[in-house]
Amino acid sequence: MALIQNALIIGGGVGGMCAAIQLRKQGVDVTLVERNPDWAPDGAGITISGPTLRALREVGVLDEVLRLGGHWNAVDVCGPDGSVKVTVPILPALGAEDLPGAGGIMRPVLADILGHATQAAGATVRLGLTFESMLQDEGGVDVAFTDGSSGRYDLVIGADGVHSAVRKLVLPDFPGPKFSGQGSWRAVVPRLRENSTIYMGRTTKAGVNPISATQCYLFVLDKREGMDFIDSALWPEKLAELLEEFGGQVGDIRDALRAGSMPDAKVLYRPLAGHMINGPWHRGRIVLLGDTVHATTPHLASGAGIAIEGALVLAEELGRRHYLEGALLAYAGRHYDRARLVVTASGRMGQIEQAGGSLEEHTAVMRDAQEKLRAPL
Repeated sequence: MALIQNALIIGGGVGGMCAAIQLRKQGVDVTLVERNPDWAPDGAGITISGPTLRALREVGVLDEVLRLGGHWNAVDVCGPDGSVKVTVPILPALGAEDLPGAGGIMRPVLADILGHATQAAGATVRLGLTFESMLQDEGGVDVAFTDGSSGRYDLVIGADGVHSAVRKLVLPDFPGPKFSGQGSWRAVVPRLRENSTIYMGRTTKAGVNPISATQCYLFVLDKREGMDFIDSALWPEKLAELLEEFGGQVGDIRDALRAGSMPDAKVLYRPLAGHMINGPWHRGRIVLLGDTVHATTPHLASGAGIAIEGALVLAEELGRRHYLEGALLAYAGRHYDRARLVVTASGRMGQIEQAGGSLEEHTAVMRDAQEKLRAPL
């Protein structure tokens, strides 16, 4: 008999969808609720590390991701003028030597792939609502939803992101994510290079990662004093200002933004904040997943990856244990060190960038973390 018969997942992001798919493979009756009625995330591109490609193969969606996205096997690290200082090979994940070192895809495209897979797996998906209250006892969790409906579940999985409402029930004293000192800018641009490329400025980092055969996404991380609001109408010009010191392809992108000749750039901005919460990550029959407990900055391109890996580990432990408490403790125990590696290394890379520090140390932190993440779960 399965450890749980049914589960509710709050949040339809990559972690929540992957958890739904994996639990359905075990025959668990899964309901996924997502507040966004369109189930469509904002975003330009997203980078998919080699370990994440390996995880997506286990989920069962890798072929579509590779078909619709882009991929590469090295990162060219450049000075602000665009000259290549070092090329860092990216080795594939262990056990996935037939796959590229890394890939990229438009975030809405990845969400669409996983959304179709979630529904094909047989999960019940309910959009445009979330929970209103939860009350648990030894046998289950009674949940009331914002549309007036209710249900009872053996397990509730909170996968509702960095500002999680479910987390308040599990960890009511958690103060919230901490601002990192950087902002993140993204835009869709033409693909001109085979490799991923990073340009290191004084306190600003820019880069372009392939997301299809013809497109890349530009990412820019800049030093900021706080989580200040910036009117979206100003984003293209603000991004162009940040690229003032750069030459090469990034300089050409700056000039095109100012000339208004990149109408499809889809410029986006958000301040970067994150956290790493110590385990355990559950309270009774309510458990947390993904950004709710380990929200990272994007420096290692592994935020989505560790959410997906967390979903795999959670489903695995639920499938192999005899007691729910043991399964939830084992999930956090197995996943914690890997998630902490991503959060800590990403944070250190951000600190180096803000201080205009050593390119050699920045590259060494990146290489060391990538090598450790190649190991199997």
